[in-house]
Amino acid sequence: MAFTLTNFLSKPPSSFSNLCKIDPSSSSFYSSIPILTRSGQLRSAGLQMRRPSFTPMAAAAASGTRKVESDERVQQVHSIDEFDNALRKAKNKLVVVEYAASHSYHSRKIYPFMVDLSRTCNDVEFLLVMGDESEQTRQLCEREKIETVPHFSFYKSMEKIHEEEGIGPDELIGDVLYYGDNHSAVVQLHRREDVEKLIEDHKKDGKLIVLDVGLKNCGPCVKVYPTVVKLSKQMDTVVFARMNGDENDSTMQFLKDMDVVEVPTFLFIRNGEICGRYVGSGKGELIGEILRYQGVRVT
Repeated sequence: MAFTLTNFLSKPPSSFSNLCKIDPSSSSFYSSIPILTRSGQLRSAGLQMRRPSFTPMAAAAASGTRKVESDERVQQVHSIDEFDNALRKAKNKLVVVEYAASHSYHSRKIYPFMVDLSRTCNDVEFLLVMGDESEQTRQLCEREKIETVPHFSFYKSMEKIHEEEGIGPDELIGDVLYYGDNHSAVVQLHRREDVEKLIEDHKKDGKLIVLDVGLKNCGPCVKVYPTVVKLSKQMDTVVFARMNGDENDSTMQFLKDMDVVEVPTFLFIRNGEICGRYVGSGKGELIGEILRYQGVRVT
């Protein structure tokens, strides 16, 4: 089987820096508070080691923002052994860990959103670590180099693949979808051969393929991905796919062959040929481009 990917409409700019750069304003929804000092000791100002008043079910009521029916899928861990066992049990599933503190208003504020995600993302595991609960949880935070809360870390196969602090609900949802998406209609591509098969499969039906090419730790890629997931559920005449260019040697070579030098880049493919591309993370612009290559006149 052979095919060619040709007919680029425009050559993208020459640097990743303009697009693959996290906007500082996107992390300002919550401000973080210190949980550990440089020496690894819990701070005394409002974060004394005690049994925390912040509990999973109490968090929803305390936040005053959302009602959470149940949080049984969020596992609270109390020691390094429990934490490691939970990661080991999850195997290659995405594990999302919130590091919180009992006196952190922002920990309570965002916790209900994590609970909501746990109820809709069955292929993702969610853990809660209260850093000021005990000496054991303090040691866990010290080992994982957690100094401020709320802090979110993302693990796969017992390895940390991403972490953020001071984020809001939109960023959290985007991160969970981006790093743990196995349940949407977006086809996940892991090597060049996957791309070739996808294109071959849709040569006969003539469907437009929208290939989202990004990087693992790209803020704009994470930001736009929930839109891609939503569109994949709404547009049944379009095939949506995604590839992380830095996943392995095959995907990196694919980026070079396709002359992709900025991410996110969306390649529009029909009948085995690239008929256009969109470089950027603008939701409205992306939708407009998809409609245009679908033959819908946008005014």
